[in-house]
Amino acid sequence: MEKANWSSPVAGFIILGLSAYPRLEKIFFVLILLMYLVILLGNGVLILVTILDSRLHTPMYFFLGNLSFLDICYTTSSVPLILDGFLTPRKTISFSACAVQMFLSFAMGATECVLLGMMAFDRYVAICNPLRYPVVMSKAAYVPMAVSSWALGGTASVVHTSLTIQLPFCGDNVVNHLACELLAVLKLACTDISINVISMGVTNVIFLGVPVLFISVSYVFIIATILRIPSADGRKKAFSTCSAHFTVVVIFYGTLLFMYTKPKSKDALGADKEDLLDKLIPLFYGVVTPMLNPIIYSLRNKDVKAAVRNLVPQKCFTH
Repeated sequence: MEKANWSSPVAGFIILGLSAYPRLEKIFFVLILLMYLVILLGNGVLILVTILDSRLHTPMYFFLGNLSFLDICYTTSSVPLILDGFLTPRKTISFSACAVQMFLSFAMGATECVLLGMMAFDRYVAICNPLRYPVVMSKAAYVPMAVSSWALGGTASVVHTSLTIQLPFCGDNVVNHLACELLAVLKLACTDISINVISMGVTNVIFLGVPVLFISVSYVFIIATILRIPSADGRKKAFSTCSAHFTVVVIFYGTLLFMYTKPKSKDALGADKEDLLDKLIPLFYGVVTPMLNPIIYSLRNKDVKAAVRNLVPQKCFTH
């Protein structure tokens, strides 16, 4: 009898996806597939150049390589399932596969929140304390910083996934989402989930609130330092070193904050639109942002563009 408190009679879940919108399914299948291919190509090239080009063996590009690898892992943990769901209405997924997908998606999202904070610190030191930069951001510092980002994200995901899979799901097993998203699965539990809600609130403070506050404070100091630079060229050069990171932060956190703070609709028609919006918004920070990251960093970075140009002829004309 004790086992019944934590085991689940549900053998699997049905992913509802966009089955209520068959036309949208076809459109989004093509769009997401194309974006996923761009993500693999763009982030793969960034990883390659940060490894092969010795000029990019710096803390900033080490973090950028981690971010690119993270984006590939993040999208790969959910996009194939989402695409399969578009082809197979009311896609069925096993309980264990759903748990793995929840763990990977949550871990990658939490890790990215911390990693973006680490990258903000790197830019803060580079601009506000350039003379101390080689000492503060030595290899002995930035490698553990990146490792701790992955460790913190993975630990948080283990906690939340473990709390979720121990819940009894004895009712409806239809997940009203595009994939096994943790919050969507929690709604199916037929018991009190107050512990899950409280732990999720604490996690949001740690992985959303703290990094946003840290990044905001860092950029206050960065902007203040840039404005004190006497020459216009100096200000432009200093701003260009952090503008790409700032753009990525605004897109990523802006979408997350909008999703978790938007008001709930009370009328039925508004609820249907809100339901569709709740499914599409995660696609923005889960697919669109990883696609934009390499584009933003490449377009605004002469070193990356030069490394890519050097890489192509080296590989194409060696033989």
